[in-house]
Amino acid sequence: MQPFTTVTGPAAPLLRPNIDTDVIIRVERLVGTTKAEMGAHAFEVWRRRADGSEDGDFVLNHPQFRTAPILLAGPNFGCGSSREGAVWALAGAGIRAVIAPSFSDIFANNALQNGLLPVVLPEATIAALAEEVEASPGNARVTVDLDRMVVTAPSGAEHRFVIDPARREALLAGLDDIGLTLRQGEAIGAWQAEDRAARPWVWPMSA
Repeated sequence: MQPFTTVTGPAAPLLRPNIDTDVIIRVERLVGTTKAEMGAHAFEVWRRRADGSEDGDFVLNHPQFRTAPILLAGPNFGCGSSREGAVWALAGAGIRAVIAPSFSDIFANNALQNGLLPVVLPEATIAALAEEVEASPGNARVTVDLDRMVVTAPSGAEHRFVIDPARREALLAGLDDIGLTLRQGEAIGAWQAEDRAARPWVWPMSA
C-alpha cells in the first residue's frame, strides 16, 4: 500500500450529501474491470452524458480539477453498498484524500485499508475551503498533512483533524491490517513454537 504522508494539490469541491458507492463506481464495472482500470470509471454517472460525452458542468471535468488529489464532499460520503471497488475507483482517479463532515463506516474502513485518507472536518469549514478554492482556481492548493493531522487551506489557515492513532501509523507506514500483523512475525513465531511444544496434538501436520 502506498504510504500517506503529505498530499498537496487542487481540492475538487463536490459538496453533495449522501454520495453513495453506486455513484462512485457503477455496479456493472465491478465485473470484468481490473482494479487498475476502475479509475477511468469513477463518477461515470455524473462525469458523462447518456451519449458518452463528457459533462462539462461536472467538477472533475473542469481543467483545474481533472487531476485533483483531494476531494471536498458533503455529509455521509460513501454510503450505499459496501463495495471496495468504490475506493479503488477513487484511488485510480488519483484521489488520495476525501474531506467530508462524515463518512459511511464501511467506506471509511475500506479507504484506510487502501491508502486513501478520509478526513472529517466540520461542514462549515469544508464550505469555506470550497469557496477559497473556487475564488482562486489557478493557484489554489490544499495540503493534507497526516503526520501533523492538519489540512492547510490556500490562504495558509490550518484546520486540525483527528484520526485513530493505529490507523494513522498504518497509513504513514503504508500498511494494511495484514501488513501490521506481519510486523509481529517474530512474536507470532515464538508463540507458535511455544504452543507447538505445549500442545503438539494441535499441530498434527507440523514437523
